[in-house]
Amino acid sequence: MPKKVAVIGGGTGTVAVLSGLKYNTDVTLSAIVNMTDDGGSNRVVRDEFGLLPLSDLRKSIVALADAGNGIFRELFTYRFDKGEGLSSHTLGNLMLMALSDITGSEIGAIEAASKIFNCRGKVIPVTLDDVRLVAKYDDG
Repeated sequence: MPKKVAVIGGGTGTVAVLSGLKYNTDVTLSAIVNMTDDGGSNRVVRDEFGLLPLSDLRKSIVALADAGNGIFRELFTYRFDKGEGLSSHTLGNLMLMALSDITGSEIGAIEAASKIFNCRGKVIPVTLDDVRLVAKYDDG
């Protein structure tokens, strides 16, 4: 019986762990993904479209994607570097936005993208609420 492994986190570290573990056939993987990123592309996704931040979800989907999906993985991680409206956005975030609209929810988008990429595990947002990290300093 496969072991169930949950990896909790956000970007780089989580991606590295998932990328390595997905090849272990004795493991059933779940990525529980941070939902507090509000910089760059995620700020637009959150503020203008009212969606969850998508970048860390996208990175986890790519990390769990079947290795045979090379060009699709490259396409999903492609970052636009020109254009006033598209600069700094990844095509994957835009695709997840479209899938959210098509399926009616971010969960539906995650599930659809996971099927497209034949992911070797499940990607789960840690929350569906609009949460943001804030810091309060002693001096105000």
